[in-house]
Amino acid sequence: MAAPAAGSGGSAGVTPAAVVAPSASSSSINPFLSDSEEEEEDDAEEEEEDDEDVSPLDGRAAEPVLPPAGPRLLAAPSGEPGRVPLDAVAAQLLREQLLLTALELHTELLEGGRELPRLRDYFSNPGNFERPTVAAVAISNPGGQLNRAGSISTLDSLDFARYSDDGNRETDERVAENEVPLQERKNYKSSPEIQEPIKPLEKRALNFLVNEYLLKNNNKLTSITFSDENDDQDFELWDDVGLNTPKPPDLLQLYRNFGSHQAAAKDTADAAVSVEEDDLQPFPRSERPAVEPVVVQPSELVQELENRIKQCNDEKEVLLNQIGILQREIETLRASSMAEVLFESHDVPARLKSQTSEESDHYIDLRTDSKCEKAEENQAVEQAEPDFQLSHDIPPSPDLSKMSKKTLLCTPPIKDGVQFDQPNRKLSPAFHQALLSFCRMSADSRLGSEVSRIADSENGVMLMLGRCLPHIVPNVLLAKREELIPLILCTACLHPEPKERDQLLHILFNLIKRPDDEQRQMILTGCVAFARHVGPTRVEAELLPQCWEQINHKYPERRLLVAESCGDLAPYLPKEIRSSLVLSMLQQMLLEDKADMVREAVIKSLGIIMGYIDDPDKYQQGFELLLTALGDPSERVVSATHQVFLPAYAAWTMELGNLQSHLIPTLLGKIEKLLREGEHGLDEHKLHMYLSALQSLIPSLFATVLQNAPFTSKAKLQGEILQIEVTRFPRPISPLQDVATIIGSREQLAALLQLYDYQLEHEGTTGWESLLWVVNQLLPQLIEIVGRINVASAAYVHEFSRYFWRLCRTFGKIFTNTKVKPQFQEILRLSEENIDSAAGNGVLTKTTVPIYATGVLTCYNQEEDRKLLVGFLEDVMTMLSLSHAPLDSLKAAFVELGTNPAYHELLLTVLWYGVVHTSALVRCTAARMFELLVKGVNETLVAQRVVPALITLSSDPEISVRIATIPAFGTIMETVTQRELLERVKMQLASFLEDPQYQDQHSLQIEIIRTFGRVGPNAEPRFRDEFVLPHLHKLALVNNQQSVDSKRLDIATYLFEAYSALSCCFISEELMVNHFLPGLRCLRVDMEQLSPEHEVILSSMIKECEQKVENKSVQEPQGSMSIAASLVSEDTKTKFLNKMGQLTTSGAMLANVFQRKK
Repeated sequence: MAAPAAGSGGSAGVTPAAVVAPSASSSSINPFLSDSEEEEEDDAEEEEEDDEDVSPLDGRAAEPVLPPAGPRLLAAPSGEPGRVPLDAVAAQLLREQLLLTALELHTELLEGGRELPRLRDYFSNPGNFERPTVAAVAISNPGGQLNRAGSISTLDSLDFARYSDDGNRETDERVAENEVPLQERKNYKSSPEIQEPIKPLEKRALNFLVNEYLLKNNNKLTSITFSDENDDQDFELWDDVGLNTPKPPDLLQLYRNFGSHQAAAKDTADAAVSVEEDDLQPFPRSERPAVEPVVVQPSELVQELENRIKQCNDEKEVLLNQIGILQREIETLRASSMAEVLFESHDVPARLKSQTSEESDHYIDLRTDSKCEKAEENQAVEQAEPDFQLSHDIPPSPDLSKMSKKTLLCTPPIKDGVQFDQPNRKLSPAFHQALLSFCRMSADSRLGSEVSRIADSENGVMLMLGRCLPHIVPNVLLAKREELIPLILCTACLHPEPKERDQLLHILFNLIKRPDDEQRQMILTGCVAFARHVGPTRVEAELLPQCWEQINHKYPERRLLVAESCGDLAPYLPKEIRSSLVLSMLQQMLLEDKADMVREAVIKSLGIIMGYIDDPDKYQQGFELLLTALGDPSERVVSATHQVFLPAYAAWTMELGNLQSHLIPTLLGKIEKLLREGEHGLDEHKLHMYLSALQSLIPSLFATVLQNAPFTSKAKLQGEILQIEVTRFPRPISPLQDVATIIGSREQLAALLQLYDYQLEHEGTTGWESLLWVVNQLLPQLIEIVGRINVASAAYVHEFSRYFWRLCRTFGKIFTNTKVKPQFQEILRLSEENIDSAAGNGVLTKTTVPIYATGVLTCYNQEEDRKLLVGFLEDVMTMLSLSHAPLDSLKAAFVELGTNPAYHELLLTVLWYGVVHTSALVRCTAARMFELLVKGVNETLVAQRVVPALITLSSDPEISVRIATIPAFGTIMETVTQRELLERVKMQLASFLEDPQYQDQHSLQIEIIRTFGRVGPNAEPRFRDEFVLPHLHKLALVNNQQSVDSKRLDIATYLFEAYSALSCCFISEELMVNHFLPGLRCLRVDMEQLSPEHEVILSSMIKECEQKVENKSVQEPQGSMSIAASLVSEDTKTKFLNKMGQLTTSGAMLANVFQRKK
């Protein structure tokens, strides 16, 4: 960037490096020539322009050829060369723009030590080479906005201008090539004088402007770095750049003004040097060369282009006349005798009618990618490129272009029956026509032609809309384009030309680049209205291709529109297309589309399609799509599958009779296969997928049972029908899973339910094949699968529990009591004689117990149902305890029931039964079950029911029962916040630790250490500091005196786990020194002898804790801040100060860094 010129007049004191401001006028002023020389040159050029005819066209009508700016060889002047001063020769070369010759002269004189100031100043001034670029761009874009030229600072950079990213690349390349030929530009590069490095003054000026720009835009740290790298310059004072050097505008102003300078007047120009008139001795006219190349002025080029355009228009008129004559002849041959008379008297209506046959040839192709300049100008709010572009240069039709004002004024009315009063005057027709020519009407443009004729029929209106809508749409704001949907659809429905209908539907689907939900609804509503109006054949031929074209569109909103339209249009398509093309489109999008919302829409459309397909051959394809949808990684896609696709597919399988014969058995078979293959690792995702699908099929299964019952034909809606209870069925996740919806109505369902209950209670299931399949095949297979599920997995227990709960609630209480419960009871065999039976104990330890308790016995919540559940849990707890069996099945039932607060009282009742049981084994089991229940029960129940029961058990005669209460006490310390309650628990635990009778109880010590390690990190800090850490220290100290190595190693191992868990907690310095570190040292003594691998870890922990204590002691007191927190704080402070130390700059610059942004 160079500074502007010092003034408009010549000044000898201006430096040669000063920049000449480029002028945008068509006639550039050369400051190196005197006024007399310019006048003489202008006179000579005017004479030559009169004699010669220079055509700027090379045969292409679209692009003008710019006049070459290369060298023009002068004939040697007559006479002795010695009489012509070198400075005058240089002036003549510059005047004639013979730049290469002047440059060669300058180079030879420079090598000979005779440098001419005129040539030196000219070639060092970048402004001399910017003016032709601006002028050339202005000529290449007459009447339009100037494109930015390439960044050209000297003539040497002309070859690189075509690769500049500034402005229009094609214009830059064309201008650069026309300015200087390629070989001549290479000759420029060979001159070392042209490739000058940046001068010190220019560098300092640019540095100052760059630094100023950085500060103004809050890039202050970058400014500091830039100042440090240029420490030899003071960026606060412009005078440091150079004395008497005017300061240029800032970078932003220079950028905005670049390439758009205003044209200067003829008599003024910015100059860098002054020239005396006596120094220039121009050639007299008689001595000028006989042949000189003509410099084509921009005005000549514009005039030539206008002449060429006029010539093309004349040719166009002739051709259009011929076309019109041929059309009229054709119409005349086809028309009736009445129409022939009309055509002979009025040729304009014939031309208007003939327009309908050619209208389709003049539409713009909406699928092109050309830029729509008009749309961008009219829609300033749009920042992104439109989703489809329309050209604004649409040629008018042949006949409409001929419809001039004269034709309109002289043509009688087209519509029959319209009469106008004629004046009783004797004006000549020519005079009358000339008089009417002063009416302000225009039919010479496309819009004028449309306005000048009014459609007299529906067909004419449709044709007019078909012609006008492609011009209207791109000029409507994107946010308001949905207002055009009715017009587009109406025209597409009624237009007679298939090509134009296709174009209008293409506009509809490309109306908005990224339509939102509401806009998509409007478009889809229009598509459905179109389909209902035109019928399935045209929907297949015209709408579906638009969907197929956008199935892989880059915007997900457009693909979403396609997916939704496939479902919405399904009822209006031919059935063959529904089950073939549309199904294939949706399958492709489901498998390939990466957007969750698109696949979700695909699933919903597949559900709609499944409601219309009647081809049984597509059943298997639908099942494969169902499995794909259920296994989709997106939750929203799976949810849509359960809500729409699966119920719709199930309805089809019910019609085909495949629900009980194929769909449900296939899913059960897949679950059994997973269990067989997953002995070492079960695929939880697939198990959940299949089981959730079975759960969603329960309403369809029950509807099948009702529809195939013996009493179905007896169901009538006459008479009194009982209302269905609100809680009769589980709440459906979708209207399609509502049994009433599947059956047809709630009244019909109520009538069937009344007969269903009566049939089960009084007449049985004889001959009821669909219900017998559920009882004899489905339930036994499910119970067998449940027995093979891992009871330790809470997720599996929950899934199967919810399945049986929904199954029993859907099929009713009578079915549950008479068909489901007996099958479970037969398997479990809960009786006294089975207590010691191996088979019975094996069943009680499986998942069958929690599934029966939580999935079957909790379906109904009446008093007898609750008593049955309590009795079952009490029996299971008793049997498992007396048989010394694992308690996993009972724990799984307690965990699943404990998630529902409604069963907390019931579970406490079961546990109290165990507390007062006569068997110590049952009391011990009850104590351990309290640990599971405490976390979900509110503190009131804990205080009133749990703690009293635990206190009772803690004084049990059996030591094993007392030990079993310790985990429950620890859980209370971890979850309860009432201080009074915590103190009671603390006293009880202290009695276990301090009572002499427990000193040698190895199992009790292990249980306490294990409990401390589990609850210590989450317990109240006061409890941890005052109770847990001191007692762990005592236990570690006592363990050093243990003589039995096995017991000593057991306690040391649990102590190691407890200390490892507590090491992550905040520990004060006092506790660290008095209890934590001494306990670790005692533990290290045990590990050195019994477990050397643990001793290494302990040594590392001790060393780290000692280092923290040492660091804490050398620092100033920081209140109660932890050691770890203080280390983090110190590290942060150090990094911040180091970062600030790197900002080595002046005080003023540093102050600007912390200045608040405004």
